[in-house]
Amino acid sequence: MTSKTTSATFFAAVITILTMTVPGHADSVGVASYYGKEMSGRRTANGERFNPAGLTAAHRSLPFGTKLKVTNLRNGKTVVVRVSDRGPFARGRVIDLSYGAASAIGMVGLGTARVKIARLEPR
Repeated sequence: MTSKTTSATFFAAVITILTMTVPGHADSVGVASYYGKEMSGRRTANGERFNPAGLTAAHRSLPFGTKLKVTNLRNGKTVVVRVSDRGPFARGRVIDLSYGAASAIGMVGLGTARVKIARLEPR
């Protein structure tokens, strides 16, 4: 990679991270996956116990407690989740959903789905 390409890639990543942390500017599109029953009862990164039926998510950088509206782009179904964990750790994924959230947007059978993520304003 050239120096210009490396710099451009770095700045694009910084802009993405910054826009994901400003309320109302967290719209992004990418691949979601989910985790479920095998993690039941284990502690998440914020210290709470994971409930597969809950409407929670793992995100790499958003603060714990952030509410996100996740839309499955294939079928238009949406769910509101709360960030309670860190991840995903699989390359190419933008968010990991709990089994309950994945089920709500119809992605359990497929395992992954292209989604739109929008950060909701605190109430």
